[in-house]
Amino acid sequence: MPSFDITSKANLENIKNAVDVSMRMIVNRYDFKGTSAKISLNEDEMKIELNADSEFQIDQIKDILFPAMEKKEPDSSKRMSPENIETVSGNKVKQSLSIRSGISMELSKEIIKTVKDSKIKVQCSIQGDELRVKGSKRDTLQDCISLIKAKHNEFPLNFGNFRD
Repeated sequence: MPSFDITSKANLENIKNAVDVSMRMIVNRYDFKGTSAKISLNEDEMKIELNADSEFQIDQIKDILFPAMEKKEPDSSKRMSPENIETVSGNKVKQSLSIRSGISMELSKEIIKTVKDSKIKVQCSIQGDELRVKGSKRDTLQDCISLIKAKHNEFPLNFGNFRD
């Protein structure tokens, strides 16, 4: 029985590369000279930390970081979930961006509901932080992939492990 998997794994190498490129751009920009603006990646906690002198600079750093991430991996900026901006040591601010990896249970249920409502004859099963879709024909599975891509584009999804 043909099947495929729906996953969403963050590629840490691409994210690390984008953070390095963004940090080099920040160091070279004239409007950041003499400020505490910097970006750091914590791979263990899956977080990117933005430090700056004001909220405006945090937004400027994001405007540099997100296009750099999009160049390395399309839709990777949709994977970020920003936390609240905190004030630290006087007038400095920081913000953490959590890197979401894997498909959440809510999104899994939404995808399964979309597939069931479409009346495509496939079976979906949740396996941890990924989904497995089984069907009787390749064509139905390909229809299912195109349906999911059209309806659920708010989070980056990967379709792989296609088996006959």
